[in-house]
Amino acid sequence: MSTPYDTTLCVEELRDALADHGITLPSLRADLPGSAGLVALGNCNLDTARRLAVVLREAAER
Repeated sequence: MSTPYDTTLCVEELRDALADHGITLPSLRADLPGSAGLVALGNCNLDTARRLAVVLREAAER
């Protein structure tokens, strides 16, 4: 079972990994306190969504 701390740590790890690829999700957050274990990815602009798609495709090709 996830704790709020685990969820928050996961959000920070994801934020760092995205930043390594020049991607920022401004609304990225842990969905607390009601739902430990959920990460809210939130909204992003079209350019960010496209960049995320490129990075995911490149990773899938490896």
